[in-house]
Amino acid sequence: MNNNPIIMEQSEMTALNRFYAKIYSYVAAGIGISAIVAYLSLTVFLQATYNLLVGGGQMLIWGIMIAEISLVFVASSAAAKNSPLALPLFIAYSAINGFTISIVLWAYTGQDVLLSFVTAVGMFAVMAIIGATTKKNLSGMRQAFIAGLVGIIIASIVNMFLRSSGMSFIISIISVIIFAGLIAYDNQRIRYVFEETGGQVQEGWAISMALQLYLDFINLFLNLLRILGRRD
Repeated sequence: MNNNPIIMEQSEMTALNRFYAKIYSYVAAGIGISAIVAYLSLTVFLQATYNLLVGGGQMLIWGIMIAEISLVFVASSAAAKNSPLALPLFIAYSAINGFTISIVLWAYTGQDVLLSFVTAVGMFAVMAIIGATTKKNLSGMRQAFIAGLVGIIIASIVNMFLRSSGMSFIISIISVIIFAGLIAYDNQRIRYVFEETGGQVQEGWAISMALQLYLDFINLFLNLLRILGRRD
């Protein structure tokens, strides 16, 4: 048995990188599914999407939003229990969310969607690297981000009645900052949990983190779109 500390450290780093790769394969799958569904909804099934929205109206949109929120909680619960249903639920949520995203994208140009997506990918990558490598414990910052997120949700609900474009712009900027911070924290959390468990992390937890990172990215992208995009 080789107890060389350098070899052991390299082995642990390799295992950690594989774990990150596993989680990010789920994240990529979720984003890919959402992108495909959004694209098909706005191209191949554009008329069907339009008819569905016109026929269902505001009630349909609220129904989809409630279904999505419920599915997130169910998927998170299944992941926490290490249930084999966790991954199918995550995939189902990604597909439904793709349709919801297509409704938002309808109001923007393709160029602005692409710009916002590329910007989101770049920001996500930078914050993920920071979170995975920094020695500073980000747990304290997470509490501030969560508190800020609650405030943003309340402000967004209020702005649904005020319909203030200025307030919407400020909310989007703050949201970008919050989700960028959460991306860094979540990536650090992956490393901490892996190290604390000696690499013996349950599959459900990996899916749970993939879902969280997926939500971080989607929210980052949508808020960047509101900042950078020009409505048609």
